[in-house]
Amino acid sequence: MRRRLLAVTLALAVSACGDGGSRTPFAESRTPPSLSARFYPPQGWAWGYVRSGEGLIQRYGVAAPPVAPRATILILTGYGESAEKWFETVTDLTTQGFSVWVLERQGQGGSERETPWRDLGHVDSLDPDVAAVRALVKGVIRPGPDMPLVVVGHSEGGLVALRAAQQGLAMDGLVLSSPAFGLAALPRSRSDFAKFTPAMRFLRLGWIKTPDQPGWRRDAPSDALTHDPVRGKVQAAWMLANPDLRMGGRSLGWFAAFFDASEAAARGIRGTSVPTLMLTAGRDEAVSATPQTRLCAAMAACHETRYPVAGHDLHMESDAVRQAWLTAIVDFIRTRTAAKALPRRG
Repeated sequence: MRRRLLAVTLALAVSACGDGGSRTPFAESRTPPSLSARFYPPQGWAWGYVRSGEGLIQRYGVAAPPVAPRATILILTGYGESAEKWFETVTDLTTQGFSVWVLERQGQGGSERETPWRDLGHVDSLDPDVAAVRALVKGVIRPGPDMPLVVVGHSEGGLVALRAAQQGLAMDGLVLSSPAFGLAALPRSRSDFAKFTPAMRFLRLGWIKTPDQPGWRRDAPSDALTHDPVRGKVQAAWMLANPDLRMGGRSLGWFAAFFDASEAAARGIRGTSVPTLMLTAGRDEAVSATPQTRLCAAMAACHETRYPVAGHDLHMESDAVRQAWLTAIVDFIRTRTAAKALPRRG
């Protein structure tokens, strides 16, 4: 108990030192002068906002292909990512003839914030993220009966995408890229920390962050989740040029929400029937049989491809890994497109 009280005291001290800022959503961003053209906004890129019920306003972006679209892709970002980090990938996918949408998560990127500390990653539940996905698909994207929809979720965005599928969102395919699942996804591995965070949320102290979750720093090192030194600097460049995009560490409430969603995903995994491609990074492996592998094996139609030497951010990895990752996604989408085009048997 003393250790927990000490942790809370330290967290309060650290949290109180954060910089204040605007909670409002943020649309147009300034392109950093340090970036090469391949990281610029895709041709025809447009921003928009979506909101579900009383949830936070979330920012999304969209780009259309130069030809009639063959499929629609919805990308759900990982923690701390803005849509700008995905611009290179969006351009690659539109070139393949796909319409591409990117939905930023609640409380990050250009989306509305829950607290005055704009760089604090804080939510009390991932349910509003799932609701925003449904709202965007049903109210904005509105794919036609002949237009396949494939949802690509990266890291925690993969968890949101999986929960959306489990809650009945119609999609033709699901791609989980380095999906992040909490401790609860591993049998009997619920730690004291995972038990502690819901209690803090219940006491309305979920906005607190622990000392190991620092705020945004100008001198932060390059992205350690990729081996590509150029791509590893992209997100930092966008944050430096656009203060409203800056993100730091996660709150206790965020962790509680993450564990809750992970438990719910694990409980519903055997009933998940959407065709799924799981792309996992070798550097994510803490044990020989990872939670990702176990969950994929429990799904009705899941195929896993592993990249043994890759970092977590497969979409920002060195060319050899990233090209294989991109090809796997394109091939999967084409397979789903072909399946959609097959005539139904009466």
